Amino acid sequence: MTEFFAETALLPEGWADRVAITVDTHGDIISVRSQADPEPDSVLLRCCVPGMANLHSHSFQRAMAGLTERRGPGSDSFWSWRQLMYAFNERLTPDHVEAIAGWVQVEMLEAGFTSVGEFHYLHHAPDGSPYDDPAEMAARICAASARTGIALTLLPVFYRWAGFDCQSPSEGQRRFLNDPDSYAELHTASARHVARLDHANIGIAPHSLRAADLADIDAIRPLAKAGPVHIHIAEQVREVEDCLASTGARPVRHLLDNQPVDATWCLVHATHMDASETRDLARSGAVAGLCPLTEANLGDGLFPAVDYLAEGGVIGIGSDSHIRIDLAEEIRLLEYGQRLTRRERNVLAGAGQSTGRRLFEASLSGGGRALQHRQGQLSPGMRADLVELDTHHPGLTGRRGDALLDSWLFCGERSLVRSVHVGGRECVREGRALARETMDKAWRTTLSDILEAV
Repeated sequence: MTEFFAETALLPEGWADRVAITVDTHGDIISVRSQADPEPDSVLLRCCVPGMANLHSHSFQRAMAGLTERRGPGSDSFWSWRQLMYAFNERLTPDHVEAIAGWVQVEMLEAGFTSVGEFHYLHHAPDGSPYDDPAEMAARICAASARTGIALTLLPVFYRWAGFDCQSPSEGQRRFLNDPDSYAELHTASARHVARLDHANIGIAPHSLRAADLADIDAIRPLAKAGPVHIHIAEQVREVEDCLASTGARPVRHLLDNQPVDATWCLVHATHMDASETRDLARSGAVAGLCPLTEANLGDGLFPAVDYLAEGGVIGIGSDSHIRIDLAEEIRLLEYGQRLTRRERNVLAGAGQSTGRRLFEASLSGGGRALQHRQGQLSPGMRADLVELDTHHPGLTGRRGDALLDSWLFCGERSLVRSVHVGGRECVREGRALARETMDKAWRTTLSDILEAV
C-alpha cells in the first residue's frame, strides 16, 4: 500500500486539509482521512484534486495542428478542414500513429488529464486494405498508453458511408471503412490489445449518423455489451440540414427516437439542438461530450450549455483535434463562450457558486461516466487518479479552497500542474511527464518524416 498526504484536497464533501489517501497495490483508494498526520514514507502533495477524463480524442490530428490556419479561395469551414485532414492522414504509418499518440498522452497528463477516450478511426493501410492484424493501429494506441501510463478507453470507430442515404465513401475515407462484419473482427482484435493494459476498457463508436445509418448502429451495438457508446452528432449546421432532408428529423431527435440512448452513451458536440432535443438529451442520462477549443477552431458554434445544465444534463470535456491540449483552457472557453453570447459573467454557476468548481466537478462526473472509469472523486473504491496543483506557483499565491480552482481554470494553465498519478502510479513529476523525453524524441522524428512530404 501507498499513502499520499495532501496539505489540502478536494473531496466529495468539499475542501479538506491534511488529507491522507491510502492506495492499494491495484491503484484503488482504500481510505481517505482529513486532519491526519503524514507517515514517514508518505508521498507528499500540496493541493490534490481528482484527475480528469479527456472523453474525446483523435490523437493523430495533433500532428496537423497549426497547419490549416490559411484561408482558402472561398469561405473556410469544418468541411474544407476535413479535406485537408484526409490528405494528411494518407502519410501516417503505424509507427507514426504510436509516436503521435504517445506525445498527445504526455501533453494530456501534464495538463491534468488522467484518462482518455480515443475515438479511433484510422484503421487501415493508405489503400484501404486491412493490416495483417486488423487492429494494428489500435494496438499502437494501446502501446502508447502502456508507456505513458494514461488510462485508456479505446473507442474503435465504425465508418461506412460518406453521408446520409448511404452515400458512397470517397478515397479520402478509405482508411476508415468497415461493414458490420469486418468491424466485429476489428473490435475483437482491438479488445485483445486493450486486455493487456492496466486501467483500460473498450467501447464502440459509430462515427456519426451520416457515416453509420440506424441499421448499422443496430448491428454493431451488441458489441458494446454494457460498455460505452460514443457518437459525433449535430456538430455542424449542414449536418442538421442534411439529416432533416434525409429523415425528416434533426440529428439528436433522430437518434433519441431510434436508439436506446442512456447513461452508457456519449453524444460528442451536440452543438446544434432545439429546445426539445436539449431537454430530452439532458433527461436521457447520456453525456454531452464538449470540446470547446476544437469547436472554436472549426467554427462549429456554441453548445446550449445554460439550458442543458438547467435540465440536469451531464457534460464532459475532450480535446478532440488537439489544436491545443490544456484542461484549464477547455473549461475556461466553455464558460467564456456563454459570457460572450449572453453578455453576463459567471453564467454556468448557481447563485453563490464558484464557476470553476461547478464546471470542474461537472466535467469530472460526466467524463468518468462517459469512459466508464472509476475516477472523478477522491473516495474509497475509486481509482487513485491524483492531480497536484502547485500552491507555490505565483498564480496560486494566497489562494485557498475554490479560489485555487478558479485561479487555475480562469487565470492559469498547464504549468500549475505539479504532479499526476494514475492508479497511484506517478506519471508527472515537477510538471513533466516521466515519459516526456522518450515521447518527445519519437514525436520529433515522426513530424520530420511526415512534413518532408508537405
